Amino acid sequence: MSRPLRRGRDIHGVLLLDKPQGASSNDVLQKVKRIFNANRAGHTGALDPLATGMLPICLGEATKFSQYLLDSDKRYRVIARLGQRTDTSDADGNVVETRAVTFTEQALAEALERFRGTTQQVPSMYSALKHQGRPLYEYARQGITVPREARDITVYELLFIRHDADELELEIHCSKGTYIRTIIDDLGEMLGCGAHVTYLRRVQVATYPAERMVTLDQLQALLAQAQTEGQSLEAVLDPLLMPMDSPVSNYPEVNLPPAVAGYLKLGQAVAAANAPVEGMVRITEGDARAFIGMGIIDDAGRVAPKRLVVEFSE
Repeated sequence: MSRPLRRGRDIHGVLLLDKPQGASSNDVLQKVKRIFNANRAGHTGALDPLATGMLPICLGEATKFSQYLLDSDKRYRVIARLGQRTDTSDADGNVVETRAVTFTEQALAEALERFRGTTQQVPSMYSALKHQGRPLYEYARQGITVPREARDITVYELLFIRHDADELELEIHCSKGTYIRTIIDDLGEMLGCGAHVTYLRRVQVATYPAERMVTLDQLQALLAQAQTEGQSLEAVLDPLLMPMDSPVSNYPEVNLPPAVAGYLKLGQAVAAANAPVEGMVRITEGDARAFIGMGIIDDAGRVAPKRLVVEFSE
């Protein structure tokens, strides 16, 4: 049976997009997919339209490993407007309450301390979490409130940057599933004045370097250059991509000889002398250490395939 015709290029890797303000994550994802002429693309955790910053976009086979970035920790720079609470906890919402800002600096320091470490957070109704197959924000826009369970989150680092009158700036390094808007809303209630997010920038995802981020304007300029000068997309755009296995670079590597890797690609668990005793592993093949997918150590100590890369022939 012949393979179904694919649209676009078989290009595999991760682009670190610097998302612009005002655009949805899906909108910029589709633009990146068109610029690269990629047959498949997916992002790794949406940013609100108000937010800017690092949005890793996985192309091709890298989409299989996007979940590992969804599970990674993030770092944000946030500016809050004190004295006003909105229905969305950010500047895109409607102001529902205005109160005087009267807290002391000591009260602020004590309130910030309560967010450090592992705490529980109730997700905002204006979030993409789903209830009965629909995102919560769809219910919220209809005036419907859905009960949400508190979830454990961890704030590894919360840095106080500045407090000027009705503005507060922080930097927050946190675990997956943490809603910065909710932290700011909860903080405003602790301080008795209310607060909402006016600026939010994601400055890091996992260990990806911020200096590798590129903007849509830069991508479009490079595309125009390639078209004008008759250059290939491979030459102009592909060097911007991080490796396909970069979402799983923190997992231990198991390197298999090609003959053994062949059995694994057929779905069989294989023995590997250099494998850890348990957990997930990143599997490479041969002296070139070509990434072939993720595996898990089974009860017999063998490497069992979990998520493998499809090898496309030209």
